[in-house]
Amino acid sequence: MGQKIHPYGFRLGIVTDWKSRWYSDIDYADHVNEDWDVRSYLQKELKRGAVSRIDIERIGDKKVQVDVHTARPGVVIGRGGSEAERLRAGLEKMTGKIVKFNVNEVQNAETDAALLARSVADQLEGRVSFRRAMKRAVSTALKAGAEGVRVQASGRLGGADMGRREWYLEGRVPLHTLRADIDYGQATARTTVGAIGVKVWVYKGEVIPSLAANREKIAAEARLAAGGPAQRRRKSAKARAEEAAGGTQRRIIEAGGGKRLIEAGGGKRRGKRTEETPEVISTADAKDAFEMARSEAEEILADAPPTATEPSETAVPETPTEVVTEQAADTAEDTAAAAEPAGAEEVADATTVEAAADVPEKAQAEEPEKDEEVKPDADA
Repeated sequence: MGQKIHPYGFRLGIVTDWKSRWYSDIDYADHVNEDWDVRSYLQKELKRGAVSRIDIERIGDKKVQVDVHTARPGVVIGRGGSEAERLRAGLEKMTGKIVKFNVNEVQNAETDAALLARSVADQLEGRVSFRRAMKRAVSTALKAGAEGVRVQASGRLGGADMGRREWYLEGRVPLHTLRADIDYGQATARTTVGAIGVKVWVYKGEVIPSLAANREKIAAEARLAAGGPAQRRRKSAKARAEEAAGGTQRRIIEAGGGKRLIEAGGGKRRGKRTEETPEVISTADAKDAFEMARSEAEEILADAPPTATEPSETAVPETPTEVVTEQAADTAEDTAAAAEPAGAEEVADATTVEAAADVPEKAQAEEPEKDEEVKPDADA
C-alpha cells in the first residue's frame, strides 16, 4: 500500500465523512460533474479566501446546500454580505437550482493540511526558499498541537533544471492506522520555472482510543480526584530514544528526497553538525576552573622546600637550641661511625667545631661533654 492511496478516502466511513452527501440512481454522473463545477468555481473566485473544504449536500431535486469552511470568513462574506450574495447568485445560475450558501470558520487553521499546503505554495510563488517554507509549516503545525507533520514538495525546486522531490517530517504519521486522524491537503504553486506541487499530512491523534489509553485516562482522573498530581504526557518513541542516547536539546527533523543529500538535508547531518559545533563555556564554569587551578598551585608551593635566606635579627625560631643540638649530635654520630678508628678523633673535633660555630652558647656548653665521651671510645 505505502502512500499510493488517498489518506482521506482510505478512512471514509471509519474516521472521516463524505464531502458530498446525496444519493441518486438516475442522475449520478450529472451530480458528480455538477459538484466538480461548483468546487472549481468557488476555488477560482476565492483564491485569497483560505478555503479549507467545500461540502455539498442536496436536499431533494431543487435545493443544494453549499458549506464553505474557511480561515478568513470576512473575505468570503464581504461587506454586508455582498461577496456571499454574489457567489450564491453565480452558483444558482450555474446549477439552475436554489442554493443555500453557508460560511463556516475553521477553528484551528494551523493544523489544517489544506491551509498549510496553500500557505507553502503561496510562499513558493513569492520566491521564498522552499526549505524555509516547509520547515516553517512543520513548526507551525507542531506548535498548534499536531502530533506529527509531513510536508512534501515536487518540481523544479530552487529553479533547478531537473525536477526532484523533497520532504520534511517531524513526529509520527501512521498512514496504515485506520483509527488515526490524518488530515491531508495539496496545493500547486505556479512559479516562473513551472508548477510545484505541495502535499501536507497532519496527524492529530487517534479518533478511537485504545484500551490502554482508556485505562490511563481513568487513572489520571482518579489521581486528580484524590488530589494527586496528574500524569504527564508520555513522550514519543523518538524522544525516549534521544534521551537514552544522551541527545541534544535540538529538535530533530527528518528530511529526504532529491538528487543531492547535501541540498535535501537527507536526515544524516545531525551528528556532523553536533561535532562541528564548538563547546561553549560559561563565565561561571571558567571562574570555577581558574579558582581550582589557583588552589592547586598554592598547595604545590606550600609543599616545596624553603629557599636559603640570610638570618635576620627579628626572625627567631621558637626552639632553636633543641633543633640545632639534635642536628649536631646526629651529624657527629654518623661521622664517627663512618670514619676509620685512627681518624675518629679528628672527625669528631671538626664536627664539633662546625656545630659549635652555628649554635648558641648553650649548645656550645653541651658539646665538650660529648667530645669527652667520644674520645675514650676512639682511644680504646
